[in-house]
Amino acid sequence: MRIPRIHVPAPLSAGDVLQLPEQAGEHLARVLRLESGHPLILFNGDGGEYDARLAALAKRAVTAEVVARREVSRESPLALTLVQGVARGEKMDWILQKATELGVARIVPVVTERTEVRLDEDRAGKRLAHWTSVVAAACEQCGRNTLPDVLAPQKLVQWCAGLSAADPVARFALLPEADLGPREIGTVAHGAILLVGPEGGLSDHDIAIARNAGFRGLRLGPRILRTETAGLAAIAALQAIAGDFA
Repeated sequence: MRIPRIHVPAPLSAGDVLQLPEQAGEHLARVLRLESGHPLILFNGDGGEYDARLAALAKRAVTAEVVARREVSRESPLALTLVQGVARGEKMDWILQKATELGVARIVPVVTERTEVRLDEDRAGKRLAHWTSVVAAACEQCGRNTLPDVLAPQKLVQWCAGLSAADPVARFALLPEADLGPREIGTVAHGAILLVGPEGGLSDHDIAIARNAGFRGLRLGPRILRTETAGLAAIAALQAIAGDFA
């Protein structure tokens, strides 16, 4: 029997009866046509899972009763941060969804010299809310109980300025012309940061900013990968070397 997983952005504890998010409730009632008493799994990002059951299915509110909390961790031992040049439309959604499935711990959308998407303050806030919902849905699907942090979009130079030179985390910028390949990267015991350019790639100015912040160029074979492919391929490679694919 399939047990739906639902992200609930609220505190949870055994015995609680709470209203489920509207979209999730509608899916359970109208699409899956479940009945009261059907088991559910809820999670709120605190790292655990909550066994629950449907309590009531009304037209405007679907409620669930929390039964018990379980400690279930599906996080990678390798802390990965994806610094992604903001891509257009559904490409960005795809990147965030798949990066979440692959186990990244943090996602930083950045505006680079060749970024074609222009976000004012109002649009940036709306996009962040949308991206957070994409990540939550990906966690529902893949079984993660801890949501990756998704930062507000910011300029690459501003984000790099906040990095500490003493931080031991390995830093890589994906560059087709780089000499360093995944097998030569050395230890990433303290985690890794991956910088990926937008559709037009990283400009010379972007690369200079990254190198000044301690990033090394990383090449993924002889082919030039699209922005929606490059970061995901690099994440998979690092997971195979030092993460939960190893």
